[in-house]
Formats: sequence, structure tokens, C-alpha cells
Amino acid sequence: MQVGIPRETLPGETRVAATPETVKKLVQAGHQVRVERGAGTAARYPDADYEKAGAELADAQAALGGELVLKVRRPDASELGRMKPGAVLLGMLDPFDPEGLRALAGAGLTAFALEAAPRTTRAQSLDVLSSQANLAGYKAVLLATQYYGRIFPMMMTAAGTLKAARVVVLGAGVAGLQAIATARRLGAVVEASDVRPAAREQVESLGGKFIDVPYETDEEREIAEGVGGYARPMPAAWMARQAALVAERCKQADIVITTALIPGRPAPTLIQPDTVAAMKPGSVIVDLAVERGGNCPLSVPGEVVERDGVTLVGLANLPALLATDASALYARNVLDFLKLVIDAEGRFAPPADDDIVNACLVCKDGQVLRSA
Repeated sequence: MQVGIPRETLPGETRVAATPETVKKLVQAGHQVRVERGAGTAARYPDADYEKAGAELADAQAALGGELVLKVRRPDASELGRMKPGAVLLGMLDPFDPEGLRALAGAGLTAFALEAAPRTTRAQSLDVLSSQANLAGYKAVLLATQYYGRIFPMMMTAAGTLKAARVVVLGAGVAGLQAIATARRLGAVVEASDVRPAAREQVESLGGKFIDVPYETDEEREIAEGVGGYARPMPAAWMARQAALVAERCKQADIVITTALIPGRPAPTLIQPDTVAAMKPGSVIVDLAVERGGNCPLSVPGEVVERDGVTLVGLANLPALLATDASALYARNVLDFLKLVIDAEGRFAPPADDDIVNACLVCKDGQVLRSA
């Protein structure tokens, strides 16, 4: 197949959908790969490395005009206008945005939204949400160290003892668990909260303390188990109890990292403005859910602001701040997905009965196949 790797055009998006490593494997499999000049520059993958891997350097038109186009983010209107009807598109396409899906279908594309892959053992190697969230959790802690005016570990010196920082992580999914692990490695005391009871064991295995919100009914416990590895919206009564407990922990914390997101829904509010006002001066909140409205209503997308002496870090797309590694992991995810839809002869032949392929397929033949 003719495979195109265009440069990402979304402001702040520094990742690239294929690296020289994965391009080499595509070329070895018999595909003709065209990489837009400069596509990997922001991720520190120079054009010369793509050429060495066997790719042809091209302009945007040629890269977008391939039979198979690999992207990180959904193409904008200008990019869609340069893609061929019938082409196959892979990327993080936001499957919960009906208007965006209609635009892809209107361009006549067969499109696969990789973030829609099920959370199953078989899909782990192509789970783009996990690979990118892992890096986001790590970067969130480093950002906290940047804006926090003290050190993380306890330190005993001749001039006195410095106490360890207290970190609270809200949401113990992939990003939250990595944040816990990173903060612990830096010497902080860490607590974490999550709606899922299974998260307790994971939090404690990383050296964190689980903030336990008891379940008062069987319904609450059943909802908390989640579906397919994702959390579900909890009843209002449980949310109220969690909010009160979390507010008390946040008031005692030096760093709060929020990671709570439910696919296709606005981010739940976990930290109210009055809680921020009661936090210690110099405290830091890093809001990883800011692109979906934020877990704190005071967070500002793309900005670092101060409210009542507390610094709120609302920087979006943290994986793009680690573009080299983020691109490497994402490109391998893409390559593993391609193994499901390209046959041994190198032809596009998606199986009709594959649960991963069907979950990711969002449009085909001008029709949107997924209801947001």
C-alpha cells in the first residue's frame, strides 16, 4: 500500500504517527511510505532518519494522498480536502464527536479511531490511550515539581529537617498510577482516590495510601466496578461523600494531580473553588482532565494560573511535551493495529469478525458507523 505520514497541524501537537523504526518495518513489509518533510522534526526524528529507513520524503499533498494515512490527531478541513475518497485513515479521531465523524464520512474515508479499542488483554499492545496516559502521568509529576517551591523528599541537613511533600492523586487509572509511582520515586508521601474498589490494591502496591470512600449500597458497588476497564458515573450520594473526603485531603496536600475522565463525558468536578481557597499557599494542582472541562473549575486550558495562592497547571496534551517517547510508543501501537487489518500480501483486508477492528471502525463508505 501507499502509506502517508503527514506532519501534524494542530497547534501544540509535536508527536508524529510513525518513527524511523516503524517506517523501516513498513518498508520491509513491501509498502511504499511517504513522509512529509519535517513531520518528525518536533519529536526529534529528522528527515534523514526516515530516508535511511526507506521512506520517500514528500510534501503534504503526497503524504495525505496515500491509500493509508497515519495520523496522531484527526485531520482538519484543509487536510480532509487533500485526502482521496476510499483512503484508510488511522489516528486518535475522537470517536465521541459526532460532527467530526460526519466530516470523516463525508470525505469518503474508511477511518479507525484507535482510542476506541476495547480494554482487553489482546488489545494491550495497541492501546493508545494507555501508552499516552502513562507518559502524561509521569509528566504531571514533573510539572508539579517545577511549580512547587519546595522539594519532594524528606531531607535531613545540619540546618534542619525538610518534610516530604504530600501528594494526592485523584483517579487511579493508567495516568494516575504512573503519577503515584513517579511521586513515590521522588520521595513524596502519596494518597490516591478512585471510584473502583480494585484500584486499592494497585495504589498500595506502588506505595500509596488509598483514600477509601465506603459504599453504602450494592448499587454503588456494582457501578464502581466499571465496564471494560473504564469507570462509570457514580450516584450523587457517593459523589457527595467522596467530595467531602477528598476536600479534606486536598486541604492537607502540597500537590494534587487530577486524572479523572470517563470517555465521551465532561470531566467530573472533583475540586471545588472553596477547596482551592482552603489549600495551603504554594500548593499546586495539575489538572490532566483540562481538555474535557477539568476536574477543577478554576483550571484554565493551556495556561498556568494562580488562585488564592494555589498554582493550577492546566497545560493540555502532556504527552506532546515528551514527543520523542510518546511518538515511539504511539507508532508501535499503530503498527500493531495494522497487523489486524493488512493481510500477508500487504493488502488492506480487515476481518469482519474482529472485535478490536470493529470497535475502532468509525466510518466507511460515507456512513458513520458509531453512535457517540
